[in-house]
This record gives sequence, C-alpha cells and structure tokens, in this order.
Amino acid sequence: MNDSPTYTPPKVWKWNKENGGRFANINRPIAGPTHDKELPVGRHPLQLYSLATPNGVKVTVMLEELLALRFGGAEYDAWLIRITEGDQFGSGFVGVNPNSKIPALMDRSGPRPIRVFESGSILLYLAEKFGAFLPTDAATRAECLSWLFWQMGSAPYLGGGFGHFYAYAPMKIEYAIDRFAMEVKRELDVLDRRLALSEYLAGSDYTIADMAVWPWYGALAKGWLYEAAEFLQVQEYANVQRWTDAIAARSAVQRGRKVNRAWGDLSDQLHERHDAGDFDTKTQDKVMNGKTTS
Repeated sequence: MNDSPTYTPPKVWKWNKENGGRFANINRPIAGPTHDKELPVGRHPLQLYSLATPNGVKVTVMLEELLALRFGGAEYDAWLIRITEGDQFGSGFVGVNPNSKIPALMDRSGPRPIRVFESGSILLYLAEKFGAFLPTDAATRAECLSWLFWQMGSAPYLGGGFGHFYAYAPMKIEYAIDRFAMEVKRELDVLDRRLALSEYLAGSDYTIADMAVWPWYGALAKGWLYEAAEFLQVQEYANVQRWTDAIAARSAVQRGRKVNRAWGDLSDQLHERHDAGDFDTKTQDKVMNGKTTS
C-alpha cells in the first residue's frame, strides 16, 4: 500500500486552517454566525434556503412532487445559499439552522413561523404536513422510515468519507479511499438487494425514502458524483440502475434538480425559484442571453 508519511497525532489537536483541502475556507471547528445578514423572505408559505447538492435536491424534489399533486400550500420560494462563499454562516441562516448546513426551511403558513432543518427532518415534516409520500399502513411506514434513516446514516460514508478523500482531499490517501470505497460498494449492494425485491425502497409506492436516497445513490449510479462511476463500477448494480432511471424520468424530479443549482449546463441552473414559470424563463441560459433577469 502506498500511503502518506506516518502521522503521529499530538496530545492536543489544534486547528490548522490550511489543512482543509478544497473546502478549507469554510470548514471550522466552531459554530455560530460569522457575520450579520438577514435572510430574504418571499411571498409563498414555504421559504427554502438551499443549494442543489444531494441534500438540497431531496427537498426541492419533494416540493415539486407536492405541487405536481396540486398541493397549493406547497408553493415555495427557493433562495440560493452559496456555501463556498460562507452564506450559511450569516446570522439569518444560523437562526434557521444552528448547524449552518443546507437545506433549511421556514414554514410561514401558520400564525408562528416554524423552522425545520436537516434534510430528512424536512422531508418528514412536509410528508406529515401534506399527507403525501409517507405510507399510513404501520408496516410500510416503518419500512419507509427505516430506509429514510438508513440514508441519513449511510450518506456520510459516501460524501464526507469517499467523496472527500477521492475527489477533494489535498492528497490521495490509499487507505482512506480504499476504506470508504469498500463501504460505498457495500451500501450499493444493500440497495441493489432491496430493489431486487421491491419497485421502490418502501414497497410498490414512491415515498420520501426514495427522495432521500436517490439524490445521493441515484446520482452516483448515473455518474454525476465525484466522477467515480468507473472506479466503483456502478453499472454492476442493475436494480439500482433500474430504480435510478425510473425516478430520473419523473418531471418533478427533473425540475427539482434544477432549483438552486449554480453549476453545470446553464439550462439546468435555476438559481432561485419563486414561481412555476421560472423553469421556462429564468434558467441561466435564458438569463445569460438577456431574455430575463435573475
């Protein structure tokens, strides 16, 4: 095994700002705001502050799916939080999510605003609020929630583990990449075995469990994450591929992936979403062509 020189941890760890790799400028060992900045508030009941990372996509897909079912109360304003610029450390954002992570949601539909943070919590909150995409049968509900929380526990191995060391770390560490590649392939096998038995994760119906897992593992299966499809041989997981393609074909999913996206094809970038018509008029290809304003 080719590895970096042996590191002997000191008795007391000290923060070295230069050791954070690609995200060194935003990683820090303390919480709380770094600057005062209020969050904008739009006209809709739900105010989302996010970015189209896999965790952000979970929520915009859910909101678009609810709107597709004509839940008018699910109308939302989606505000772009540029995490590489430290927007998540503004005082307003920290007030909604003290953990300074996207996505964060404010529900202003009632007499008192309700804050909801952490992507899985937001999915569950919206499913219960609207009575959709969460089974009511006890056994199927338990299956759905089990897979939802499986994703919460498993994705850090994919993102903070494999993704960091494979794609973002300032040096390639064979042990770290091997350790997390092994775990990610095990997780893909867990999904593949489940999906050999069931159309969707909780059973025959599409639920918040699928919405939580797909932006991470579906994107990985499609080669959208970390340029690691060949390395992980994702095509081997035929049931995951079938499930991934079925969800990718949904119109609400296609819309949800565009919201708060600030990279990639300009036609797939809708920096902010305030109206359903924004998908037709305010994607960045149209903004850059001068047909509208962002």
